[in-house]
Amino acid sequence: MRLNRPLDPATIDLDAVDLVDSELYGHGDPHSIWHAMRDRDPVRWQPVGEDLGFWSITKMDDADLVLRDHTRFTSQRGTMLFLLGKDDPARGRQMAATDPPRHTRMRVPLQRALAPKSIERYQGAVRDEIRRVLAPAISGEVYDFAAHMMAMPMATAGRLMDLPRADWARLTELTAMSIAPDDPEFAAKDTAQATLELAHRELFAYFHDIVRDRRKNLGDDLISLMLTMEVEGEPIEVGAVLANCYSLLLGANITTPFVPIAAMDELMDTPRLKEWMADPDALTTGVDEAVRWASPANHFMRYAIADVEIRGKQIAAGDAVVVWLGAANRDDEYFTDPFTFDFHRKPNKHIAFGIGPHYCVGHSVARMSLKLLFEELFTTFEDFERAGEVEHLCSNFVAGIKHMPIRAKARAGVSAPVAD
Repeated sequence: MRLNRPLDPATIDLDAVDLVDSELYGHGDPHSIWHAMRDRDPVRWQPVGEDLGFWSITKMDDADLVLRDHTRFTSQRGTMLFLLGKDDPARGRQMAATDPPRHTRMRVPLQRALAPKSIERYQGAVRDEIRRVLAPAISGEVYDFAAHMMAMPMATAGRLMDLPRADWARLTELTAMSIAPDDPEFAAKDTAQATLELAHRELFAYFHDIVRDRRKNLGDDLISLMLTMEVEGEPIEVGAVLANCYSLLLGANITTPFVPIAAMDELMDTPRLKEWMADPDALTTGVDEAVRWASPANHFMRYAIADVEIRGKQIAAGDAVVVWLGAANRDDEYFTDPFTFDFHRKPNKHIAFGIGPHYCVGHSVARMSLKLLFEELFTTFEDFERAGEVEHLCSNFVAGIKHMPIRAKARAGVSAPVAD
């Protein structure tokens, strides 16, 4: 999805917009559309076929209301557009599809396990995996930065869930199919729905086998934690464990890879990249700005529980409401010059990790992984240049680039590792 400065809002025909169409995000300019919506119609009805539709939210205040207030907007009827008009089979079992107070009781043990102090012990292993992913670029040959970054999240998810390394590549493929079933590169069947169903079947079957074996040999990992925790005095049922394994894996593979890709796409071949690389004090603020800039989770959906009015629009009980995170994160009422990547930006109250009860439970893991990644990028290499055109992901759920050929120049004294 292009992250360029938007077109004049007056030039956008909002009546011709289809925000469900995955092609828009692969080949179109959604930020110009969202900019026009913020300016002219920030709470806008989007029809889908003859019988369905949803309200689009593009400004930060409204996004905050919808995502924070679970008493008026529920997560339990589906949180992604592919479930529009359907009941979410994971409602009440998967954290993402469960409202407080049950959601809170499910979340607390995982939140403790993923707190900054708890995950410090993984830093060395994650850094090793990042170095492994970046190693092919040291030679100076063409390196597909995006493709390699898409494989990187398993460095953390695989270790936190104690999944065999031999399975990581296939799990990466399956999550790509889950987040971009419309993208021809990841399509495994004739239709997006068939691809999605195939990916879900294989992922749930995989985790079913893992959970069965893990029960016999509990360890110090997130799956073992879920198998031993209780919610409301009862153990979590197996179906809920599987649903949350899927959700955690999907969250990791969405959040982490597309942030550095988007940042490099914006900064490469500009003086700002070298300025950031030369300013170690800006690493943390720069990583947070990269998260805002990328806003990799494209949308979250809720359903109105009762009639509610937002900006004069009457939203009826039962209506679907979709918050476009990238749109809210470019709201000029909240961000000065929001279409500029400012690695010193502070404060930076973006909602790329969500907001309210469903704030990303793995945000500390994502921030740790991204900080380590940028540290390794900036200490291993001194310059980067494009070596081809980028290709954007066709997905209405994830904003990202799937291919970005580059050449990297390693710093003096850095040499490519010898192959095993």
